[in-house]
Amino acid sequence: MAQRCLKCLKYTMCLANFLCFVCGVAVLCFGVYMMVYMSVLTPTLAKYNLANLLVISGIVITCLSFLGFLGALKENRCLLLTFFLVLFLLMLVELTVACLLLMFEKELGTWVEEDLKKGLKEEKGKMGNSTDGMSVWDLLHNNFDCCGVKNVTDWGDNVPSSCCKDKCDIPRPPYKEGCLAKMKTFFEDNFLTTGISVIVLCVVEVLGMCFAMTLFCHISRSGLGYKL
Repeated sequence: MAQRCLKCLKYTMCLANFLCFVCGVAVLCFGVYMMVYMSVLTPTLAKYNLANLLVISGIVITCLSFLGFLGALKENRCLLLTFFLVLFLLMLVELTVACLLLMFEKELGTWVEEDLKKGLKEEKGKMGNSTDGMSVWDLLHNNFDCCGVKNVTDWGDNVPSSCCKDKCDIPRPPYKEGCLAKMKTFFEDNFLTTGISVIVLCVVEVLGMCFAMTLFCHISRSGLGYKL
């Protein structure tokens, strides 16, 4: 009976670590995405290496999930205890960051708006008198169906073709709305999804810690020691 419980805990622990691994890969991919686009759209925020922190967090989560998987598979108490402690500290850091983001939501919105204007100004300097070629701002315009920060006047005389709703070769072509309002609407519409994702991530981490400690105690009572 004890051996059956041990096997059940081992396989459950492996499943929990697989879910942690998937979450880590998702965080890593999002960090890489941020690294590609943040340096152009928000140069000031890019200086704080937020994207690098996401990449590092993703790598830590994926490596940690492998550590827990190996500890459960080999029934190694040392690996299981290390997994529990590191995962606990990581969850505390994640919850702290989430609370800070909620507390400084308005300040962060103002900061992003000012940084977008700065990024657009730098992009205008690179464009010169040319409006050809696809840039990160063109991708932003196309993905969010928007133009500029507030509106098309942010671009001055060098309005990119991605700002036009249809064609730009007609007199007074219809332009898209500002990207700041579009981005706020996008994040507000996906706020519930983001919140659920964070809760799911925390639940997975808590389950991983519970399974690790339960398996650790079970191995200790069984007298299996630091089996490799």
